[in-house]
Amino acid sequence: MNVESKLQGLGLVLPEPVKVPPGLVLPFSWVRISGNRAFISGHVPINTDGSIAGPFGKVGAEVTVDQGYQAARMAALGILGNLKRALGDLDRIAAWLRVFGMVNAASGFTQLPSVINGFSDLIIELYGKERGGHARSAVGLAELPFNCPVEIEAEVEIFI
Repeated sequence: MNVESKLQGLGLVLPEPVKVPPGLVLPFSWVRISGNRAFISGHVPINTDGSIAGPFGKVGAEVTVDQGYQAARMAALGILGNLKRALGDLDRIAAWLRVFGMVNAASGFTQLPSVINGFSDLIIELYGKERGGHARSAVGLAELPFNCPVEIEAEVEIFI
């Protein structure tokens, strides 16, 4: 399996490291490796240049379900970019274990799983059902950083 070749075949590019707004300090690691696990901090959608991507707002109000789905896909690419920098090779991922998807949801919006499917569908497409299949939560929150429509964190098992 060569995940980077699959990305290329899909016309997808891993983004540059996240560019945080001026004055913002993030005192944590995007990826923390412990033993054969990598714990991935929450990622919002980012553009290929590392800037935070729109659209901004609540899914079910300013942002459509499809736009939320695409935002979750962009968050997946950001996670993959940081995993590549931390691991050196995306094929070192033995299994996607857990995904926690947060949706900036308008009051009454309940299609949360459909939004986070943007993340899950891409990971399963790249890694297959065996390695890419994962436990997952999709929850709605009142607010997310920078008014992004989604934030996603995960845990993977890695080959040592």
